[in-house]
Amino acid sequence: MKWLTTELNRHIFAYHVQDAPTIPDAEYDRLFRELQELEGAHPEAVSVDSPTYRVGAAPIPEFRQVTHTVPMLSLNNGFADEDVENFDRRVREGLGAVQAEYASELKFDGLAISLRYEDGVFVQAATRGDGATGEEVTTNIRTIRAIPLRLHGSAVPKVLEVRGEVLMYKADFARLNARQRDAGQKEFANPRNAAAGSLRQLDSRITAQRSLRFFAYGIGALEGRAMPDSHSALLDWYHELGLPVCAERAVVPGIAGMLAFYRDIGTRRASLPYEIDGVVYKVNRVEDQQQLGFVSRAPRFALAHKFPAEEALTQVQDIEVQVGRTGAITPVARLVPVFVGGVNVMNATLHNEDEVRRKDIRIGDTVIVRRAGDVIPEVVAHVPERRPADAREFVMPASCPVCGSPIVKPEDEAIARCSGGWTHCSAQRKGGLMHFVSRRAIDVEGMGDQLIEQLVDKGVVKTAADLYRLDMERLCALDRMATRSAQNVLDALEKSKQTTLARFIYSLGIRHVGESTAKALAQHFGSIDALLHAATWENGIQLLDVADVGPVVARSIADFLSDDDNRALVAQLREAGMTWKEGAHSMAKPDGALSGKTFVLTGTLPTLSRDEAAAMIETAGGKVSGSVSKKTSYVVAGADAGSKLAKAQELGITLLDEAALVALLETANGVTA
Repeated sequence: MKWLTTELNRHIFAYHVQDAPTIPDAEYDRLFRELQELEGAHPEAVSVDSPTYRVGAAPIPEFRQVTHTVPMLSLNNGFADEDVENFDRRVREGLGAVQAEYASELKFDGLAISLRYEDGVFVQAATRGDGATGEEVTTNIRTIRAIPLRLHGSAVPKVLEVRGEVLMYKADFARLNARQRDAGQKEFANPRNAAAGSLRQLDSRITAQRSLRFFAYGIGALEGRAMPDSHSALLDWYHELGLPVCAERAVVPGIAGMLAFYRDIGTRRASLPYEIDGVVYKVNRVEDQQQLGFVSRAPRFALAHKFPAEEALTQVQDIEVQVGRTGAITPVARLVPVFVGGVNVMNATLHNEDEVRRKDIRIGDTVIVRRAGDVIPEVVAHVPERRPADAREFVMPASCPVCGSPIVKPEDEAIARCSGGWTHCSAQRKGGLMHFVSRRAIDVEGMGDQLIEQLVDKGVVKTAADLYRLDMERLCALDRMATRSAQNVLDALEKSKQTTLARFIYSLGIRHVGESTAKALAQHFGSIDALLHAATWENGIQLLDVADVGPVVARSIADFLSDDDNRALVAQLREAGMTWKEGAHSMAKPDGALSGKTFVLTGTLPTLSRDEAAAMIETAGGKVSGSVSKKTSYVVAGADAGSKLAKAQELGITLLDEAALVALLETANGVTA
């Protein structure tokens, strides 16, 4: 569950914030379903940062943040007819009805957006962000001609927040890429990435050249007018107001109607002028929607029915290996280029040696390549009848292709690794440095992958400590690095010296140590010296006293921090000026007024994010848990609280809303009114 949480959060960040997806949607959905199943079986172990509580990821810093009046939730996904049948059954049981009526529409492949109108005038636009807080993109949205700057008609409300999708038509995408080629610039991978990248331009004049479109499909805040009595009536009203609404929609009865709509759209998908990846069903009557309510991250009254991932046939020309940050050796299939999902695919991951053997993929094979969600392709299977007589089996190299160190594979692991470590292997060095400067770690703004590649390849930087020895002369000697850019990097490095103990531990890139474990280590030991003392083979048993640290993680920490080179790196970083508050990571107070009290957060709070509320509780010495039990002291419940609230009521646990939580924290911190 910890691994899935860490991986999914990483992919969420790459997809929603960086516009650089790292895995196919189908693989993400599989991992997400696996985590949901595990959390259902082990609710006591649900992590506070589980992506099942979240939608999307945090907004990027270049844009002003906007708190959504009504959270922008995601939708639960269905992949087979059985999923739709189960959804319909739950709806009917929840409503006590024999049959339900559904508004069926398209699931666009673009970027979710919220438009705010006051007295009929467009005043603000924000991206989904993490669901509670998004990025303000008002100026860029104004360039989309399909979006009215003033609503039409007489039934204009005082406040209206319109939810919808910004997207790019296929023809506009082709013209954009033609212009990019003519200008010698990088082409976009697909319409979704082009739309997202265009909307996130700091210069709105660039956005204006990108031919973006918009379809409205939902609602946030509404004041000064009664809510339409059905979803179909809402979209009809939007049309009257002059808002773009997709014509490909219908109100259908029951399971038969939903599946018929899905199959009809599926047959016409390729001929649509825009990309879609499924259809959406919503219980049509608003009163019924309100009765069904929400779970933590999605409405119970809606389901996204996704189409199968797009696939194509091609041939494996070779199988090579790539070296990751922790030395993981990943086989990669080099393919005869094939057009899949709107992109020319030449490489596809094979994950690990066992996966290659399981799928029996050989050099020369004709294979099925799946490219789901416009991201990294994968080899699904080979076609046995097309296997040539001279097809060659993949052989895992004995030594690292980058540094020549032996490749080892522990008996209890599926992944083989380069044994050279970051001190000998430049691939691991690059990966480690990229992790060190990442936003969740030390957060050196402006130091991207290409800059780190140059610094390592030219021998300028070997360790993270070397980053703090960079100067203007060395930076300006690099390709495409002008004085201003160099100064920005130096300023960001200087700023990054002030961090927290948890971030510092996480930035070291210790295998199996994610943000949550780094935070637990910082809170338990309070100082880096105490951690270094504990993380030796003589004292390593102390690591097992840390919450959530088991034998495997403890061994990994001890291996890393017992290594002389790694201990030297920690010392060099401290000598370079990196500082944090010792003894009180993130201002946590183990002996604070709330010491010994356990809190559970559920639902959406009016102004505080989960991370903010958790940090405030931990500041006062409290502990935040992901599940409700008899040991829980308080449950903090916001809007759309789900089963945790019900369990708290059943166990008689004290309930707090945001105001009560803030009052409790003020009392705990010695603040009086």
